[in-house]
Amino acid sequence: MKPTNLTKRQQAVLNYIQKFLEEEGRSPTLKEIAEGVGSSAVSTIHKHVQHLIEKGFLDRSHGSGNNIILADSAGAGLGDEDARPSPDQPSVKVYPFCGDVAAGVPLIPESRAIPLEVPNSIHRDRDGLFVLRVRGDSMIQDSIMDGDLVVLQRRGEYRNGDRVVALIDGEEATLKEFRKDPKGVWLIPHNPELTPKCYSPEQVTIQGVLVGVMRSC
Repeated sequence: MKPTNLTKRQQAVLNYIQKFLEEEGRSPTLKEIAEGVGSSAVSTIHKHVQHLIEKGFLDRSHGSGNNIILADSAGAGLGDEDARPSPDQPSVKVYPFCGDVAAGVPLIPESRAIPLEVPNSIHRDRDGLFVLRVRGDSMIQDSIMDGDLVVLQRRGEYRNGDRVVALIDGEEATLKEFRKDPKGVWLIPHNPELTPKCYSPEQVTIQGVLVGVMRSC
């Protein structure tokens, strides 16, 4: 039976993602989801995915590759009434919102932070979190769109494949995939129209690693 709090289109998107994960063993891209459900608007599919995340049916895994996965509460029987997430609102905690970060052309982040509530499904009592608003479209293949709010965590070490906010030359901040090799530090966009850039390690300071995304209201 279909979950009662999903629209027909959201149910179609959810069913397609579940089938794709089972058959392909990886997360589908937004373009693949759009093609799978007969839609030509990737931005519309992004909104449906965000609604499914907010309702607890999908989640994000911020490792390498695409990151749309089934939430734990949705995994074992999407057609079963018992598989629906609890209607209770998730708990929230307040973290600093530090302004805008570009996912295309780097911007200087705002210096004055304001408090912003982050759902428990994202913060999970982690330490060192802060929030930025994405400006640009270089991470669209990670389902991160212009205007989305990204939650980041400050860490001592960062691994290849992490999605990070990097400060370039001490003044420009950008959201990209992080990779380091003998040539230097690579900041890699997830947009087929853009190309990776390599910097010397002295040019790049990692501000935080991506742990969650919130749809901007």
